[in-house]
Amino acid sequence: MTDAPAVTAPAHPPLVRSFHGQTLVDPHAWLRADNWREVMRDPSVLAPDIRAFLEAENAAAEAWFAPQAELRRTLVKEMRGRIKEDDSSVPATDGPFAYFTRYRDGGQHPLICRRPAGAIAGETVLLDGDALAQGKAYFQFGDAQQSPDHRLYAWTADEAGSEYYTLRIRDIAAGTDLPDLVHETTGDVLWSADGAHLFYIRRDGEHRPSFVYRHALGTDPAGDVLVYEEPDKGFFVSLGRTQSGRFGLISCGDHDTSEVWLLDLHAPHTAPVRVEPREAGLRYGVEHHPALDGVESLVIETNADGAEDFKIVTAPLASPGRAHWREMVPHRAGRLILSVSVLRGHLIRLEREDGLPRIVVRTLAEGAEHAIDFAEEAYSLGFDAGYGFDKTEIRFTYSSMTTPSEVWDYDVASRARVLRKRQEVPSGHDPRRYVTRRVLAPAPDGELIPVSLLFARDTPLDGSAPCLLYGYGAYGISIPASFSTSRLSLVDRGFVYAIAHIRGGTEKGWRWYREGKLAKKTNSFTDFVAAGDYLVAQKIVAPDRIVAHGGSAGGMLMGAVANLRPELFAGIVAEVPFVDVLNTMLDDTLPLTPPEWPEWGNPIADPEAFAGIKAYSPYDNVEAKDYPAIFALAGLTDPRVTYWEPAKWVAKLRETKTDGRPLLLRTNMDAGHGGAAGRFDRLEETALVYAFALAVAGG
Repeated sequence: MTDAPAVTAPAHPPLVRSFHGQTLVDPHAWLRADNWREVMRDPSVLAPDIRAFLEAENAAAEAWFAPQAELRRTLVKEMRGRIKEDDSSVPATDGPFAYFTRYRDGGQHPLICRRPAGAIAGETVLLDGDALAQGKAYFQFGDAQQSPDHRLYAWTADEAGSEYYTLRIRDIAAGTDLPDLVHETTGDVLWSADGAHLFYIRRDGEHRPSFVYRHALGTDPAGDVLVYEEPDKGFFVSLGRTQSGRFGLISCGDHDTSEVWLLDLHAPHTAPVRVEPREAGLRYGVEHHPALDGVESLVIETNADGAEDFKIVTAPLASPGRAHWREMVPHRAGRLILSVSVLRGHLIRLEREDGLPRIVVRTLAEGAEHAIDFAEEAYSLGFDAGYGFDKTEIRFTYSSMTTPSEVWDYDVASRARVLRKRQEVPSGHDPRRYVTRRVLAPAPDGELIPVSLLFARDTPLDGSAPCLLYGYGAYGISIPASFSTSRLSLVDRGFVYAIAHIRGGTEKGWRWYREGKLAKKTNSFTDFVAAGDYLVAQKIVAPDRIVAHGGSAGGMLMGAVANLRPELFAGIVAEVPFVDVLNTMLDDTLPLTPPEWPEWGNPIADPEAFAGIKAYSPYDNVEAKDYPAIFALAGLTDPRVTYWEPAKWVAKLRETKTDGRPLLLRTNMDAGHGGAAGRFDRLEETALVYAFALAVAGG
């Protein structure tokens, strides 16, 4: 495989700056559009020279992929054949109605629907995503919520991929939207109990979610009332609701610290009440119980007092601060509490230990607990308490890398479970044809890295198999060993699909996250390399047929391992890759920079953070040496990893690297961080990734 046709960038003077006595020279800084905020709203205003560069790269990538055109069509056909085109979700009952989404045959976007509770007929289509997306290059639903009286439906949508959502309110009976229209929200919506008010969030000038507003139905949004303003540029704001329905939650935080304010949804004009003032390193989340042990109380999940993997405490609503927190579920190191929900008689928590999740149910009256456990070596598990408080049912979703997704209703009192849906694979799927394994790869410092594997039962594990090795490793996000119909197209062609659960996630508790951030960030990179080395040493995969794959912060991982151990990989796929780490962390006007300092460090204020980031930032460490084949994907309106990061990285690689292997950049000129919004359009992007992997590593 030879390189794509060279793209020659026009000459621009480099950007030269000094920090902490060191000079930074950035020869490709011109790719950062000065009007990037306007580009997020309207991509057509992108500077012509930048657009020409991106389009030339797109043309070069398309030319390289031209010989794979038939393979790409085959892959899309296979992947689409595994999708039930007229699929629908399991309805969730809220009072007199059951709400659900469904797709029509050939439809790209969901239809949001409801029908009378308990009925199988009488459907009303509240929103038709295909109709709303008609004629738009991009369309994506955000949050959507029915009003308490079920007459209205508040919904949001992003029409540029930039995560600026427009808020609308639909009159369900009329099938039309009210005049109330709010632009550039975050997509969060929250109704007051009387259905006369909506709470929503606006972004500041740097695209950060910072302002909570209250809108009175039937009034001009220009007069909406500011309810909360976040003073810290490093904190983001989101909206939620307690399971009891009594309170809305204004959650503020960064990656280390949180603060929660209560909105009384029965008294929407009252000011929010803070639960506990923010304190660096203190994290907590809040639920509500109207009569816990006879007292209206909050149930709080927190890492206070050294509970690194979290504990659960209670506090009286009348005095919710930390001085009044009383332990309910103690901290246990290595058992990470992931989420908590409260029903009138039960507390349900999702936790993870030794890399595997489980659901634990606690009876509030007696304190007795039982767990819902599963037998497979690696699997994915989640639960949703749905609507309502005076009930005993929850819903959980289970899958593994071989088992399609299953949706179960579970009665936490009787322990009865009912299968509500099993994912259909129209073209057929036999789990017995595949094997899921979990192995432990030793890191250089002795840590054991969990690696989840999926391969066909007839794939020879003799050191000859190609491999796609996926990694992320940031923000405490764990990558689940869940089912994917798309990846079967690689596995059926002899690939071993592997997920390296590296430090920076929380697969092995909060310590696992802490050991992969800030000054210890490089553990993520060496863990990923160790996973690849182990798979080769155990003759699970071939030494020259590994394709590394990661996106966003996982794209930074891709850039780092490309510099660190290029000879280990046949190819690297970096989707919306965060590769210009130092320059981005030095630019406090970008949307995510101040909130990201707790994750990476603040190189503006801290010389040690500057030196540490500079030592691993992929863009800053490109060298004159051979690299694997590289395929980078970007989104022009991406507010999270701006398009110029992968563009600069590819430009520098192209002028510096010494090999003739493919170097490809594809920028979606109509989308942002998540890529294409339509479900079949996304398959086209997946097919590109898989065609690249097959081309450089073989099947």
